[in-house]
Amino acid sequence: MLILCCAVRGIIQLCYNRPVFDAKDGMAQTTGNKEIQADAMDIMITEAGKLAVLADGIGRENTGKVCAALAVKEFMDAFSFYRTLHNPEYFFERTMYGLHRSMQKVLEERQGGASVGVVFLAEEKLYYAMAGQVRVALLRGGELIPLCDGQTIGVLAQRAYQEGKLGRQETIWSLGDKDLWNYVGKDGFCQMELCEVPVQLKKGDLVVLMTKGIYEEAAYAEIERVLTNEMLTAQSKADRIVQCADRSPAQDKDNGSIMVLLTDGAMR
Repeated sequence: MLILCCAVRGIIQLCYNRPVFDAKDGMAQTTGNKEIQADAMDIMITEAGKLAVLADGIGRENTGKVCAALAVKEFMDAFSFYRTLHNPEYFFERTMYGLHRSMQKVLEERQGGASVGVVFLAEEKLYYAMAGQVRVALLRGGELIPLCDGQTIGVLAQRAYQEGKLGRQETIWSLGDKDLWNYVGKDGFCQMELCEVPVQLKKGDLVVLMTKGIYEEAAYAEIERVLTNEMLTAQSKADRIVQCADRSPAQDKDNGSIMVLLTDGAMR
């Protein structure tokens, strides 16, 4: 009888803690001109809040796909145990560096990894972490506001110039360099970009995560125009932005993925 009671209690507890998913958020993808879709993404909602993860795999053949899938799985698995998350920054750092170690074991001698963007929404606040070049932005009042720029050589040079560590001419030469200097799984992976102060959310805000197959192929003004269309659902917005990227005339279009997240659930 005691064993039966314990089993029933355990089942009830599992159901109580089981993550749920929000069908109102939007997610869409395109393979661009590539043979393999090497992006992965997922959303989880628990009592702690909403977590969204977007990973852009890096590597030949299916290496990037494996790395991206691993990134999403590890973050989702780690988050599923939380009923409250008091220190998102610590969660981001611990999970990201743990992911890096796992990824290097999977990669062995192969070259690869993933750009990873993570957003956590809870208690009227937005927290994010990014390694690589996943873009995170906030739509507010009809304006799409970038929250992070990506860890490319050009961005690194611009920051070094602002800090007085790099001359003007060297900065100009580097501004157009889109090569990554940091991503998960890379030898020497050393840091991620964290929001220094959480973003205070307002009713009606949308959060957007994009990989380069979207933000490099779809015009910024077009992305903003679609996102501000109040007649469209979040899923319809994601679908239309992917269509914009697909219409790009570029010959070497990368995988593209976009997530359009509602924030109302994070409001009290």
